[in-house]
Amino acid sequence: MRKRLAILFALLAVAGGAGWSFRAEAVKLWRWLAGSMPLPVAVAPRPDPESYARLAGDLGRWRGEFAARHRAAGDETGRSAVEHDARVLLETVLPEMMRCWLGTPWDFNGTAAKPGAGKIACGYFVATVLKDAGFVVDRYQLAQQPSANIMRSFLAKEACVLTVDEPYEAFVSTTAARAPGIYLVGLDTHVGFVVVDGRGSFRFIHSSGSRPWRVVDESPDQAEVLRRSSWRMLGNLTADGEVLRRWLAGGKIAVRGVD
Repeated sequence: MRKRLAILFALLAVAGGAGWSFRAEAVKLWRWLAGSMPLPVAVAPRPDPESYARLAGDLGRWRGEFAARHRAAGDETGRSAVEHDARVLLETVLPEMMRCWLGTPWDFNGTAAKPGAGKIACGYFVATVLKDAGFVVDRYQLAQQPSANIMRSFLAKEACVLTVDEPYEAFVSTTAARAPGIYLVGLDTHVGFVVVDGRGSFRFIHSSGSRPWRVVDESPDQAEVLRRSSWRMLGNLTADGEVLRRWLAGGKIAVRGVD
């Protein structure tokens, strides 16, 4: 698996500033290399704890190597180059980790620690994926916070965009045109991930407390929970330099709202 990830990352590094469209093709290659090409449409997704553990382990090893490069960098240009590589890696691997949870049942009190190992609430889904991706955070404390506190634990106020009662079509159009990245999204009573691809679309990945009551990966047209919410807050996690530096350094994330 590590060799597969190394091949993928070498291709991403060669791409440099080529943008998200190249990354999308690389993700297809990653799935082929990992032996996890998308399932036929007729087949319901199932939780994949084995791939999840491999992805988390490989990401942890890469984080360690990047952290060493970041510490050794002699100037801001060198550190910025490592942070760019960290962003590319997270934006490639994090969605694959999220999708390993697809099909895991939702429950308001669900605290499953890995895909398919019980039920998972929306906050615990977000907190667990981020913790397993290498962010040093207490997943229990984070998961129990309102969505705004979950987001503000990682992002400054000015990095979060809040809209209230915005027509859904306008929200979709604006969000699809945003910079590529892994976004946290806070709703009236819900939290999840929005993955913006930089090609005019996005995916909403979350543990849904509405039909079908499980972890799902939805297009804007399918995302009824996102549509129904009047309060929507977005923040680009992987575009934030401070977030990337804390990930690289293994700095603890202080959970907002916890005394």
